[in-house]
Amino acid sequence: MKLLLLTIGKPKLGYARDGMAEYLGRLRGAVEWTALKNGSQVDEGERLLAASEGYFRIVLDETGKSITSRALADQWTQWENRALGKVAFLIGGADGHGPAVKAKADWTWSLSPLTLQHELAAVVVLEQLYRAHTLRTGHPYHRD
Repeated sequence: MKLLLLTIGKPKLGYARDGMAEYLGRLRGAVEWTALKNGSQVDEGERLLAASEGYFRIVLDETGKSITSRALADQWTQWENRALGKVAFLIGGADGHGPAVKAKADWTWSLSPLTLQHELAAVVVLEQLYRAHTLRTGHPYHRD
């Protein structure tokens, strides 16, 4: 199954660049990352939707469903069992997602009820995907 992380812009903050590089490296190609050009919320939304065409779209938004790390690992297995093939995680820019992106979501995931800075959200998504991967493979990274 192909997992794609779509973000608006490349991280400018050092911790975000380092964190994304760390978890992308740990995931060893299990997740592909594409940074899209900044613009208005509408333009960013159009780019996110175009880049995720044909994918099961997971929109990151504080109004979405909050789940545990173990539930995320189980969800990943369910996506595979449903033979989705391609899953994209969409992280908006500084202004978040507009109504068009939210309307096209197959699932909306909340990392927290707090609004997270978009670069931080990308690091958290990658860390949680890594954690889910280790849960699925029996690696001792996760601790209950």
